[in-house]
Amino acid sequence: MARPDQHTPLFLDSPESTARFLREISATREIAVDTEGASFHRFVDRIYLLQISTRDQSAIIDPLAVQQLDGLGALMERDDVEVVFHDADYDLRLLRQDYGWDVVRIFDTRVAAQLLGIRAFGLAALLERYFGVKLEKKYQRADWSLRPLTQGMLDYAAQDTMHLLDLRDRMRDDLRTAGRLAWAEEEFGVVQSVRWTPDEPGTGFMRIKGARDLNRRELAVFRELVNWRDRVAAEFDKATFRVVGNEPLLELARKRPATKHDLGQVKGMPRGMMEQRAQEMLDAIARGQAVPEAELPRFPKGRRWERDPDFDVRVSALKTARDAVAMRLDLDPGVLCAKDRLEAVARRNPLTQTELEEVTELRRWQCEVLGAEFLKALGPHRKAADSPYKD
Repeated sequence: MARPDQHTPLFLDSPESTARFLREISATREIAVDTEGASFHRFVDRIYLLQISTRDQSAIIDPLAVQQLDGLGALMERDDVEVVFHDADYDLRLLRQDYGWDVVRIFDTRVAAQLLGIRAFGLAALLERYFGVKLEKKYQRADWSLRPLTQGMLDYAAQDTMHLLDLRDRMRDDLRTAGRLAWAEEEFGVVQSVRWTPDEPGTGFMRIKGARDLNRRELAVFRELVNWRDRVAAEFDKATFRVVGNEPLLELARKRPATKHDLGQVKGMPRGMMEQRAQEMLDAIARGQAVPEAELPRFPKGRRWERDPDFDVRVSALKTARDAVAMRLDLDPGVLCAKDRLEAVARRNPLTQTELEEVTELRRWQCEVLGAEFLKALGPHRKAADSPYKD
């Protein structure tokens, strides 16, 4: 178990030193990248630290001090440069949000691990598995927006990319040996296209877990409370749960207290908010109470499906087929084919491999690996009818 080479990372907090480093690595064709945000602490997340590693250099860039990073973006957007991430989804979303960068060629070691059947696919677990390297976990929830950063925080951040290129090499070899490199490359292509889709204005409260359990009047109160909390969180630049958690707000929507005393009886209500903002919460509740019946919020209707009594039977048959293939391949069944994709296949109820490949939710590699088993499983449940859903 060979340990990857290590090198001393640079901390770059000036435009001059950053530009010099980017010039030095401009000829590289592979680069490991990680970002540090502060969603656990701040209302609006952004990139507070950028970690970069090549084969023989590593740097930690402070984007608060170095605001001009076009050189790095140009490097990462080149189609002849592979950018290696671990769990790229959130990094890519932040890079697009903050800088507008579109990385066109990635390797994601988390995705690779899942497709190799590795159940412990966190970066720390993978580095220990492949190299015997143990990562320090002390700063996992550190507030990276704070300055100055301690040496311990910088050392921790550097570890996130320093070994990634060596890990990518080992995992690429393993994927090729297992005949799954094409699977991974298709998945990487999907990850590259991720975008944050903004909510319709004023509808974010509907996505909070538990909101669907409220009646329409309670939902109106909950909307006012969430909007109030967002304003306070933005005012103090705090994560919303640090103002008031979701559960207390849901409880307020259900009980709708009218006095400060009753407000204080709700479990989980922060004392500081009670002391400073009790009247504001009561006002929010009152606004929700005052919404006319005709204007009460309601969840939008989902896609309507024609009643199909055999649908659940087909899903069950597909699940059984998938699980058998997953066991044979030593893969987590959800990685091989998630439930929503099984349901998409069940609705289409394909007769042929060509029809199966028309199920847009499925990847090409899934059609190849699961196609014959899926069609066999659906055999007793096929119908010649058209797609059963209505727009």
